[in-house]
Amino acid sequence: MRKCGMHYRTLGKSGLEISSVSFGAWALGGDFGTVTDAESKQAIVRALELGVNFFDTADVYGDGRSERILGEVKRSTKADMIIATKAGRRLKPHVASGYDLENLTAFVDRSLTNLRVEALDLVQLHCPPTDVYYMPEVFEALDVLKQRGKLRHYGVSVERVEEALKAIEYPGVTSVQIIYNLLRQRPSELFFERAAQRQVGVLARLPLSSGMLGGRINASTAFEPSDHRNYNRNGEAFDRGETFSGVPFEAGLAFVERLRNLVPNGTSIAAFSLRWALMQDAVTAVIPGAKRPSQVEQNVGAAALPPLPQDTLRQIEALYREHIRPLVHQRW
Repeated sequence: MRKCGMHYRTLGKSGLEISSVSFGAWALGGDFGTVTDAESKQAIVRALELGVNFFDTADVYGDGRSERILGEVKRSTKADMIIATKAGRRLKPHVASGYDLENLTAFVDRSLTNLRVEALDLVQLHCPPTDVYYMPEVFEALDVLKQRGKLRHYGVSVERVEEALKAIEYPGVTSVQIIYNLLRQRPSELFFERAAQRQVGVLARLPLSSGMLGGRINASTAFEPSDHRNYNRNGEAFDRGETFSGVPFEAGLAFVERLRNLVPNGTSIAAFSLRWALMQDAVTAVIPGAKRPSQVEQNVGAAALPPLPQDTLRQIEALYREHIRPLVHQRW
């Protein structure tokens, strides 16, 4: 199925047809520097115009700001928007025992209020402690919330491949959101095959590695104090793998420079990187972030690109194996 050049893929067992290039709304909360609500809304509307129908957010992005903006656009445009959110990171302390029915209900109710909807399309556990994946009662609680009509589907957002493999053992899990990009390739080794076998959707998050694979960051780029690329490079605030995929800044820059030689003329590194991720049939969608219409346009351009040649894929694999794999592959 296509619309405005966009391709759509079925998200796991849900039956939802979602845009292969979707919209990550982390930046709308302000964690990627200053952003205005007006510009955020313009970015969302532009995404809708270009065929994007899947939007990913979380209750902690701007303390609910991202959810509220998405909800406002959904109401004002009456567009067919599928909005996925996440729950769990509001716990203080963020410990496995906090993932109980009472707390999850409170988080879901808050998201329902922020989005002003009757039921959440997709709720994802928000990178919980690894122990959560070994607690069946957590997934039973999600089943209860689904039975109560508060959510239609549920999934998980994970840090590690180990967590992803464990999560898909629970039959109610519709999707797994995992970091997958040119700098974090391990999920394709085993997890993608297992996810496909269990009919679980895969959402590739941070597919541009916090902007590193956008090709515009250089050694002198300055990030605002509120930007996690400034304050979390070594995991000071949350998992280090969330910022530049856990790859040291200088190593990431050097990889991008080598990558430029493989990108065809007229194609951005960002679109090239997204198209690479979509070469995997198991990947339902990539969810690059955006906070401006121009970023949305660049991201969506990946959907129209032809498949990457096999020779190019081999050269990418060689670059990763030599320069990046030793830095991150076994960590996550």
